[in-house]
Order: sequence, then C-alpha cells, then structure tokens
Amino acid sequence: MNRPGAVPSTQALALREAAACLAAGGLVAFPTETVYGLGARADDDAAVAKIFQAKGRPSDHPLIVHVASMAGAEAFASSLSSDAQNLMAHFWPGPLTVIVSRRVGQALAAAGGQDSLGLRMPSHPVARALLREAAHAGVAGIAAPSANRFGHVSPTTAAHVRSEFGPGLLILDGGPCEVGIESTIIDCTSAQPVLLRPGGLERQRIEAVLGRALRDRQADSPRASGTLAAHYAPRAKLRLMSAEQIALALAPQAVGGLCNGHPQRLAVYSRTVPQTVAGLVYRTMPAQAVMAARELFAVLRDLDALEVQQVWVEMPPELPDWEGVRDRLQRAAAA
Repeated sequence: MNRPGAVPSTQALALREAAACLAAGGLVAFPTETVYGLGARADDDAAVAKIFQAKGRPSDHPLIVHVASMAGAEAFASSLSSDAQNLMAHFWPGPLTVIVSRRVGQALAAAGGQDSLGLRMPSHPVARALLREAAHAGVAGIAAPSANRFGHVSPTTAAHVRSEFGPGLLILDGGPCEVGIESTIIDCTSAQPVLLRPGGLERQRIEAVLGRALRDRQADSPRASGTLAAHYAPRAKLRLMSAEQIALALAPQAVGGLCNGHPQRLAVYSRTVPQTVAGLVYRTMPAQAVMAARELFAVLRDLDALEVQQVWVEMPPELPDWEGVRDRLQRAAAA
C-alpha cells in the first residue's frame, strides 16, 4: 500500500485481515502520516497490555487512541470542550492529538490509568481505511504508540518496524511517512490549552485557530505520549552542538582524538558544517524544517545501522517551525 491516494481495492483483503486481528485482541502495525504505530483495540485493556509488553513500555505511560470520525472521538470522551472541538474541526484528519476528559469505563489501560485521554484522527489513507474497516468489525478506536521498542527511534517505514519486531507482527506497508515526527499534543482539559509536545503541526497555526497563546507544559499537566525527558534515542550517543563547536572539534589538530583514534566511528549531521575529515560519516540536514522532520528518524536509524558510536548533530535554528525537530533531538541527546 503506497501513498499518495486511496487504498487500492486489491489491498482490501490485507485490511480485512488486520481489522479481524484487532477485533480479536491482536496487534497490528500501520502507517500514519507522522510515524508507524503499533495498534490494538482501545476498548480492550487486555489487548492494550500487549502493546506495553511488546514495546517494553511502562504501563502508566499513556497511549494515543486513533479514531475514524468525530463519533469515534465522542465514544471515548466524557466531554469535548469548545477548544477541543475547534481544533478537531480545523486540523483533523492530521498530525494533531487532543487531550480530553476520558469517558468512564473506556480505554483505562490506553490512558495509563488517567482520567484524560489523547485522541487523534490520522490523515494517512491506509490508517483511515484500517480505522473504517476496524469500526465495521466492532473496534471503536485503535490505541497506538510508535511501533518501536520503548525509548528508541520511531519508525517511518515498514522496514523499520520489521527491524524492531521481526516477521511475526502483521504490518500494513504504506510507504515512508510524510511528516516523519510524532503528532503535536494539546491538552484541552483545562481553561487554557497547553502544548504538551511539539510535533508535525506548528504552534503558530494552532494559536491562530484558538485566538490566543498556548501555555507551555505545566507541572500538573496530564502524562502524555512521548513527553519523557529522554526518548527517541539511537543506539549511538547523540550530542547536540553548535556549528562552531562541530567545526572546532573537527579541526586537524583535534581529529586524532575522535572516538579513541577511530574517526569512522563518528557521524556528523549538520546543515552548515562542510565535509572536512576523511573517514567520518556525514549526513546533510535539510535547510527546511519540514524536510528535516521527514527524514530525521530515518537518518538516525541509518547511522545506527552503520554502527557509529557517536553522532554530532548541529542544533537546529531557534525558529518556530523547527520546534518539533529540536524537541526530538533534545530528548534523544538526553537518553
């Protein structure tokens, strides 16, 4: 199944198989426009527990529930504030998760035991087709974090998912993800919406719809997916540096000490630093934030496959459209 466009009718059998697997309490990996998700039916706590077990994820770290329609959202929410409805109307389907008050008796495990729950309507045609097919099989929503081991780099291709979980997992292949980093998360359970995680939808666009500024994350904010200080990390040690710091460290007199005399163990991912040292692995970061987000996780996985031990990354600009990329790199560097 390949983007763009609608899911071909020849893929209907794969979708029915995946929906049947979900209805029976199994796990399915599927593409969204952000990253690939590892899904289970959100209304079955035993099924959701399999996600936590497969990922090695703490059971109190909540998941996002993906729905096909507003009716699906209302099945999991006890109420939807005017802010939540406004954001959903403007940005769904798309890379936005809205935290709402959870309906009693619904999705307790997916919520990590909280009274709040994250809801999203993805725009990827395979995800939307799966959600519709699953709804026909009696599955109101699909709880799905990223389809990788907990704390690791998120997957943006089906091959990434296979490298994490092997051949036994049912995976719907929808091609590379268009956005490349996870959804923006907005908490709408209080009077003033709070940005819990920057992502594929910029803060400014959300504030324009709300007509006021978002608050930054508060100490008493609900727990939300992907908001731990250390997350999204490659196996290699990732270090965030300015372009000047990288250039100085790559100066001829400094090169001999890199990675204990083995410069090939080091990778540099930069927008501006030229390729100056033979034997180093270089990757050029796109100058546009949207393109950098799209390729970020794939580049980190590629560098892991090359078995580099360190990755020096040029800190992205302090500009609004780079907020999501900066967030992911800062969490990866903290791991």
